[in-house]
Amino acid sequence: MKKGRASTITHDYVRHGTTTLVAALNVADGKVIGHCQARHRHQEWLKFLQLVDAQTPPERELHLILDNYATHKHPKVKAWLGKHPRFHLHFTPTSASWLNMAERFFRDLTTKRLRRGVFHSLPELVGALEKYLDHYNEDPTPFVWTAKANDILMKVKRARKKLSRRHRAR
Repeated sequence: MKKGRASTITHDYVRHGTTTLVAALNVADGKVIGHCQARHRHQEWLKFLQLVDAQTPPERELHLILDNYATHKHPKVKAWLGKHPRFHLHFTPTSASWLNMAERFFRDLTTKRLRRGVFHSLPELVGALEKYLDHYNEDPTPFVWTAKANDILMKVKRARKKLSRRHRAR
């Protein structure tokens, strides 16, 4: 790799499969509950919610920040949530994944473990993810926002202004 040059994949690269890592970040202590799944349907989402339910103190209210993926709003998921009132779902607006602190964890996972990683099988990839989760949870640190709310709002305002100018120019 040379500075300023995009990385590439060799001609003999073989993709050995994919997995979906679903994770819940405890913002108070930084710990992550994570689970790899073959797919991301409502059935798998329900299994993950059950895992979170089992691994958290039953008296604790749980607020989950989610994207607007249809799986999270499936009728069977809504029915399960109706029977588990301690779960409160909050959905981020489209293109605002940065509001979800778990995305920060996924970024770190990508840069520290996955990018440029070589995995010769799907079980090897899943094992690497599980090992990273275990290692991370040995000494987790909560994410602390360093930007001030006014600074973020000013950036949003500038971005909106720019987008509306571009949209009018078309």
